[in-house]
Amino acid sequence: MIEVLRPGILTTVQDLGRPGWRSSGVPVGGALDTMALRVANAIVGNDDTAAGLECTARGPVLRFLAPAHVALAGAAVDGVEMLRELSLPAGAELSLENIQRAGRVYLAIAGGVEVPLVLGSRSTHLAGGFGGFEGRALRAGDQVAVGPSGGVAEPRAKWSVSASMVPDVLSDLQVIRVLAGPQYEWFAEAAQQGLWNEEFTVMSMSDRMGLRLSGEPIRCEMPREMISAPVALGSLQVPPDGQPIVLLADCQTLGGYPQIATVISADIPRLARLRPRQRIRFEQVSLVEAQYHRRVMDTAFAALRAGLAEKMSHHGDP
Repeated sequence: MIEVLRPGILTTVQDLGRPGWRSSGVPVGGALDTMALRVANAIVGNDDTAAGLECTARGPVLRFLAPAHVALAGAAVDGVEMLRELSLPAGAELSLENIQRAGRVYLAIAGGVEVPLVLGSRSTHLAGGFGGFEGRALRAGDQVAVGPSGGVAEPRAKWSVSASMVPDVLSDLQVIRVLAGPQYEWFAEAAQQGLWNEEFTVMSMSDRMGLRLSGEPIRCEMPREMISAPVALGSLQVPPDGQPIVLLADCQTLGGYPQIATVISADIPRLARLRPRQRIRFEQVSLVEAQYHRRVMDTAFAALRAGLAEKMSHHGDP
């Protein structure tokens, strides 16, 4: 069990989400930065699908009631080693309060966080109040169960993962690559060029449903009414005020605003690392380029997991 001493700003149980239910109005959800969660899980020997903790802006203080192996990926945390397995004895406290530079850090525990499966996933859907730990963010006093890891209290590894091996973790967050969206042609050429040439600021009201941006307004060539249409993770919607919204993991399944662009899947994890007041810009790429960047990311992660498996098979020798 893990006891929550202080919960942080927003700490939730997340895994890779619950695909296959969008036709029933249920978002995929799951970790905003799936790559960081997958990396942390790989370091402690979990499957990709194991649930961990997503910690936003200021993380929690946790007490481990039994020996545990943990790993952190995503944003750096002051005073805590990243991208390596940490072995904690019973009674140890771990503070993730001082998250540095980026928006979220992910904590994986060997054995995974054990909460009930809901529609095939342990991820928390805050708006719906289901999944995760009682469908909500963690609070002080909560005790969260961890699955059996088969591990021992002594460190299994003397190595750490080089940050250069982690796909996109250290990429330039200022540039987000996108494809032209289904309503791209609704916008005048000046608005289209503005999307590529202007910078936008991340606003504080952003949440797990969407990243709200502020900048030079993007206007349709002429006002239009549209029937609600399917939207997806990464859809770049433009409401009437011209301030774009990038839809994130907990987004709705239908939307009534035109979609000028769509963030490529390889760059979705990078959105999770943005903080309020950071400035970003968009770069248009082709579908072939988007597919290439996804293959590069998947290949890099496969190589990382294979390397970790080899290290573990040698009992953690350097």
